[in-house]
Amino acid sequence: MTVTARPILLPVILAILILAGCAWSGKASEPRLDEETGVTLSRADMPVVLYRDASARAAHARDFVYLGPVQVNRMGSLRSYLWFGVWSALPATDPAAQRDSFEDITLFADGEPMQLSIAGWSPSAIGASRDVYVKPVASAADAYYEVTIDQIRLIAASQDLRILTSGPDRRTYELWNRQASAFDALNRFVQQTDY
Repeated sequence: MTVTARPILLPVILAILILAGCAWSGKASEPRLDEETGVTLSRADMPVVLYRDASARAAHARDFVYLGPVQVNRMGSLRSYLWFGVWSALPATDPAAQRDSFEDITLFADGEPMQLSIAGWSPSAIGASRDVYVKPVASAADAYYEVTIDQIRLIAASQDLRILTSGPDRRTYELWNRQASAFDALNRFVQQTDY
Protein backbone atom coordinates (compact mmCIF):
# COMPACT_ATOMS: atom_id res chain seq x y z
CA MET A 1 0.00 0.00 0.00
CA THR A 2 2.87 2.36 0.68
CA VAL A 3 4.16 1.81 -2.85
CA THR A 4 0.88 2.99 -4.45
CA ALA A 5 0.42 5.89 -2.00
CA ARG A 6 3.73 7.57 -2.90
CA PRO A 7 2.96 8.24 -6.59
CA ILE A 8 -0.34 9.84 -5.57
CA LEU A 9 1.14 11.83 -2.68
CA LEU A 10 3.86 13.55 -4.72
CA PRO A 11 1.47 15.18 -7.26
CA VAL A 12 -0.78 16.34 -4.41
CA ILE A 13 2.15 18.00 -2.64
CA LEU A 14 3.32 19.62 -5.89
CA ALA A 15 -0.19 20.92 -6.59
CA ILE A 16 -0.40 22.46 -3.11
CA LEU A 17 2.98 24.17 -3.54
CA ILE A 18 2.02 25.53 -6.98
CA LEU A 19 -1.31 26.87 -5.69
CA ALA A 20 0.40 28.46 -2.69
CA GLY A 21 2.87 30.17 -5.03
CA CYS A 22 0.05 31.46 -7.24
CA ALA A 23 -1.87 32.81 -4.25
CA TRP A 24 1.03 35.07 -3.23
CA SER A 25 1.46 37.69 -5.91
CA GLY A 26 4.53 39.45 -4.50
CA LYS A 27 2.76 42.82 -4.86
CA ALA A 28 1.37 45.15 -2.24
CA SER A 29 -2.38 45.10 -1.91
CA GLU A 30 -4.05 47.23 -4.54
CA PRO A 31 -5.28 50.61 -3.29
CA ARG A 32 -9.04 50.62 -2.82
CA LEU A 33 -11.51 53.45 -2.88
CA ASP A 34 -13.75 53.70 0.15
CA GLU A 35 -16.95 54.62 -1.65
CA GLU A 36 -18.65 55.90 1.50
CA THR A 37 -15.92 58.35 2.53
CA GLY A 38 -14.13 59.00 -0.79
CA VAL A 39 -10.63 58.21 0.49
CA THR A 40 -8.25 55.77 -1.19
CA LEU A 41 -6.68 53.27 1.19
CA SER A 42 -3.45 51.34 0.67
CA ARG A 43 -2.09 48.66 2.98
CA ALA A 44 0.47 45.87 3.06
CA ASP A 45 -0.79 42.44 2.08
CA MET A 46 0.36 40.88 5.37
CA PRO A 47 0.73 42.27 8.92
CA VAL A 48 3.64 41.65 11.30
CA VAL A 49 2.81 39.67 14.46
CA LEU A 50 4.12 40.55 17.92
CA TYR A 51 3.32 38.67 21.12
CA ARG A 52 3.67 38.69 24.87
CA ASP A 53 3.90 35.57 27.01
CA ALA A 54 0.97 35.57 29.45
CA SER A 55 1.57 32.12 30.93
CA ALA A 56 1.19 33.57 34.45
CA ARG A 57 -2.55 33.74 33.71
CA ALA A 58 -2.80 30.29 32.07
CA ALA A 59 -0.50 27.72 30.51
CA HIS A 60 0.49 28.64 26.95
CA ALA A 61 -1.47 31.92 27.09
CA ARG A 62 -0.26 34.78 24.91
CA ASP A 63 -1.38 38.28 24.01
CA PHE A 64 -0.91 39.42 20.41
CA VAL A 65 -0.57 42.59 18.38
CA TYR A 66 -0.86 42.49 14.59
CA LEU A 67 0.81 45.54 12.99
CA GLY A 68 0.26 46.83 9.46
CA PRO A 69 0.84 50.12 7.62
CA VAL A 70 -1.98 52.13 6.05
CA GLN A 71 -1.82 55.08 3.66
CA VAL A 72 -4.89 57.31 3.39
CA ASN A 73 -5.15 59.44 0.26
CA ARG A 74 -7.81 62.13 0.59
CA MET A 75 -7.80 63.93 -2.78
CA GLY A 76 -4.00 64.12 -2.87
CA SER A 77 -3.52 64.75 0.85
CA LEU A 78 -1.55 61.72 2.10
CA ARG A 79 -1.38 60.46 5.68
CA SER A 80 0.22 57.32 7.08
CA TYR A 81 -0.95 55.18 9.96
CA LEU A 82 -0.07 51.98 11.74
CA TRP A 83 -2.97 49.63 12.36
CA PHE A 84 -2.76 47.38 15.42
CA GLY A 85 -5.04 44.39 15.88
CA VAL A 86 -4.80 43.83 19.66
CA TRP A 87 -6.09 40.56 21.12
CA SER A 88 -5.48 37.85 23.67
CA ALA A 89 -5.67 34.08 23.49
CA LEU A 90 -7.61 34.31 26.76
CA PRO A 91 -11.01 35.97 27.06
CA ALA A 92 -10.54 39.54 28.25
CA THR A 93 -11.95 40.21 31.70
CA ASP A 94 -11.91 43.95 31.07
CA PRO A 95 -11.46 44.93 27.39
CA ALA A 96 -11.36 48.63 28.32
CA ALA A 97 -8.29 48.05 30.51
CA GLN A 98 -6.48 46.38 27.61
CA ARG A 99 -7.27 49.33 25.34
CA ASP A 100 -6.18 51.87 27.97
CA SER A 101 -2.63 50.51 27.95
CA PHE A 102 -2.50 51.16 24.19
CA GLU A 103 -3.48 54.85 24.34
CA ASP A 104 0.20 55.80 24.28
CA ILE A 105 2.86 53.29 23.32
CA THR A 106 6.53 53.18 22.49
CA LEU A 107 7.46 51.18 19.41
CA PHE A 108 11.14 50.20 19.22
CA ALA A 109 12.60 49.47 15.77
CA ASP A 110 16.13 48.10 16.26
CA GLY A 111 16.20 49.93 19.60
CA GLU A 112 15.09 53.28 18.11
CA PRO A 113 12.07 54.48 20.16
CA MET A 114 8.99 55.97 18.52
CA GLN A 115 6.40 57.51 20.83
CA LEU A 116 2.93 56.91 19.37
CA SER A 117 -0.44 58.21 20.55
CA ILE A 118 -3.73 56.67 19.51
CA ALA A 119 -5.54 58.36 16.62
CA GLY A 120 -8.62 56.23 17.22
CA TRP A 121 -10.16 52.84 17.90
CA SER A 122 -12.14 52.43 14.70
CA PRO A 123 -11.60 52.81 10.95
CA SER A 124 -13.54 56.08 11.07
CA ALA A 125 -10.55 57.61 12.94
CA ILE A 126 -8.60 57.50 9.66
CA GLY A 127 -11.52 58.32 7.38
CA ALA A 128 -12.47 54.75 6.45
CA SER A 129 -15.95 53.28 6.66
CA ARG A 130 -14.81 49.67 7.23
CA ASP A 131 -11.83 47.68 8.47
CA VAL A 132 -8.61 48.11 6.49
CA TYR A 133 -7.15 44.79 7.68
CA VAL A 134 -9.00 41.62 8.54
CA LYS A 135 -9.06 41.22 12.32
CA PRO A 136 -7.14 38.16 13.49
CA VAL A 137 -10.10 37.27 15.75
CA ALA A 138 -13.52 38.88 16.15
CA SER A 139 -12.69 40.15 19.64
CA ALA A 140 -9.55 42.02 18.49
CA ALA A 141 -9.47 45.76 19.12
CA ASP A 142 -8.50 47.97 16.18
CA ALA A 143 -6.06 50.74 17.03
CA TYR A 144 -4.73 53.38 14.61
CA TYR A 145 -1.62 55.53 15.17
CA GLU A 146 -0.54 58.32 12.83
CA VAL A 147 3.09 57.95 11.72
CA THR A 148 5.37 59.23 8.98
CA ILE A 149 6.48 57.24 5.96
CA ASP A 150 10.03 57.49 7.35
CA GLN A 151 8.88 55.72 10.50
CA ILE A 152 7.31 52.97 8.37
CA ARG A 153 10.60 52.70 6.41
CA LEU A 154 12.49 52.32 9.70
CA ILE A 155 10.09 49.59 10.83
CA ALA A 156 10.36 47.78 7.49
CA ALA A 157 14.18 47.84 7.60
CA SER A 158 14.45 46.71 11.22
CA GLN A 159 15.61 43.33 12.46
CA ASP A 160 13.92 43.68 15.84
CA LEU A 161 10.57 45.21 16.80
CA ARG A 162 9.17 45.66 20.30
CA ILE A 163 6.19 47.46 21.74
CA LEU A 164 6.04 48.87 25.27
CA THR A 165 2.54 49.81 26.41
CA SER A 166 1.71 52.61 28.81
CA GLY A 167 -0.19 52.79 32.08
CA PRO A 168 0.35 51.07 35.42
CA ASP A 169 0.44 47.59 33.84
CA ARG A 170 3.17 48.18 31.24
CA ARG A 171 3.63 45.24 28.89
CA THR A 172 6.27 44.39 26.31
CA TYR A 173 5.45 42.68 23.01
CA GLU A 174 8.16 41.10 20.85
CA LEU A 175 8.31 39.69 17.32
CA TRP A 176 6.65 36.29 17.04
CA ASN A 177 9.54 35.20 14.82
CA ARG A 178 11.51 36.83 11.98
CA GLN A 179 8.51 36.78 9.57
CA ALA A 180 10.37 37.38 6.32
CA SER A 181 7.12 37.44 4.30
CA ALA A 182 5.57 40.11 6.52
CA PHE A 183 8.69 42.30 6.31
CA ASP A 184 8.76 41.79 2.53
CA ALA A 185 5.16 43.03 2.49
CA LEU A 186 6.16 46.10 4.54
CA ASN A 187 8.99 46.88 2.11
CA ARG A 188 6.68 46.48 -0.91
CA PHE A 189 4.21 48.86 0.76
CA VAL A 190 6.95 51.46 1.23
CA GLN A 191 8.16 51.10 -2.36
CA GLN A 192 4.70 51.27 -3.93
CA THR A 193 3.02 54.04 -1.94
CA ASP A 194 2.84 57.62 -3.22
CA TYR A 195 5.46 59.75 -1.46
